[in-house]
Amino acid sequence: MEKNLWEQVQLVRQKSPLVHNITNYVVMNNTANALLAAGASPIMAHARSEIKEIINIAHSLVINIGTLDESRAESMMMAAETADAIHKPWVLDPVGAGATSFRDQTLHQLLQFHPTVIRGNASEIIALAKTNTTVTKGVDSTADSSDAVEAAQTLVDQYNTIVCISGATDIILSKNQSIQIKNGHPLMTKVTGLGCSATALIGAFIGVTEDKVAGTAAAMALLGIAGELAILESKGPGSLQVNLIDKLYNITEEEFTGHLKIEKS
Repeated sequence: MEKNLWEQVQLVRQKSPLVHNITNYVVMNNTANALLAAGASPIMAHARSEIKEIINIAHSLVINIGTLDESRAESMMMAAETADAIHKPWVLDPVGAGATSFRDQTLHQLLQFHPTVIRGNASEIIALAKTNTTVTKGVDSTADSSDAVEAAQTLVDQYNTIVCISGATDIILSKNQSIQIKNGHPLMTKVTGLGCSATALIGAFIGVTEDKVAGTAAAMALLGIAGELAILESKGPGSLQVNLIDKLYNITEEEFTGHLKIEKS
């Protein structure tokens, strides 16, 4: 499995996929830099007059509802509908799911366009599946990733999608597989937008690979391992952010395979 995931990392570097991001204002710079460092090409565009053209030339689409408003919601709907119609892979990041009725209504509509992958923290995944009563504290999770497995499986079955629950252990579920990745570091939670960067990286990987589950796992592993290695040279969250981007860019096969902590069932 380790070799397969590293091959996915190399594939992104070789093919430099164009990733169309409709994401939140807070993380645009962060996610663009993460994509560039990993070898992908980001484009941040949300004007409805150009969305269909961009979807057609992009390898994949990323939708992140972090800074949602009515205009952006319309752009997201158009993008998701277009991607679904032409079978373009896309990722949904349900930031703050369960926090407001507006977010939940928007997410309900977006789910109708069959996201290839859904990535969120445990609270967001539980709220998205509406299988339990949960509390969403802004964009932070109040639950562990293992608490959301049942909710994630509901989403997998209902929407024929892949669900990635991020946390201390990242859990990736599909109809036939369950993968756990135990890379990363607690200090990564003190850098804004790293979850959003994970979503963007997933978008890059699923844009160039046929094996969408392996692509999702490779993206999560890459960010987690890069974070672990960057910590060794960082004094706090500020330097971690810079060092993590550098490590996404220069990580070696030996570093990746030597630090990968993965379980598959």
